[in-house]
Amino acid sequence: MYEAILTYFQQNSGDYAMLVLQHLKVSGFSVLVALAIGLPLGIYSSFHEKLYNFFSGFFGILSVIPSLAVLFICIPIFGVGVLPATIALTFLAVPPILINTAVGFRSISGSILETAVGMGMDGGDIFRKVRLPLAAPMMLTGLRTAAVEVIASATLASYIGAGGLGDLIFTGLGLYRMDFLLIGGLSVAALSLLVDLILSLAEFGMTKYERA
Repeated sequence: MYEAILTYFQQNSGDYAMLVLQHLKVSGFSVLVALAIGLPLGIYSSFHEKLYNFFSGFFGILSVIPSLAVLFICIPIFGVGVLPATIALTFLAVPPILINTAVGFRSISGSILETAVGMGMDGGDIFRKVRLPLAAPMMLTGLRTAAVEVIASATLASYIGAGGLGDLIFTGLGLYRMDFLLIGGLSVAALSLLVDLILSLAEFGMTKYERA
């Protein structure tokens, strides 16, 4: 098995690099779109109780839908390829970003806000200098959850022609090539762990004041 894996990298290093880049491209773009949607909605809903309750319940129900089912739902509407894969992955990434953003803003102590008002801060200053920094760690937690989930789910996206490391895994399944399965599976796991580690370190840095 070790020799087969080594032979693959010796003969297909360029193809492997292309698959990794495809995987990162569709994952990264999906997360960016989810951020553009989830952050504003999360912030807005944090100030409106009914909207927050609606989003919490709605996305709580959607979270039980398997990733593959979301992909298949997109096929009749958008066809196959990168577009439906991106839409499906964005759909999966929005809930943790939106909910964690809203929770981050709603969890800020009222006494802190009252102190900020007492210091003469207006609404804009309070948002930029108080609310946003205090909510940032929870927002980053949502991003971390979404990014890891998207990287893992992007493997299934290759099933509808989006490319990426999933191509290697599905090829291994079709040809009964254990080396392909190991390379593809371990690569996806490594990418997920790496992204999780980077965002965990960023989150740790943001919350160091709590441990001081």
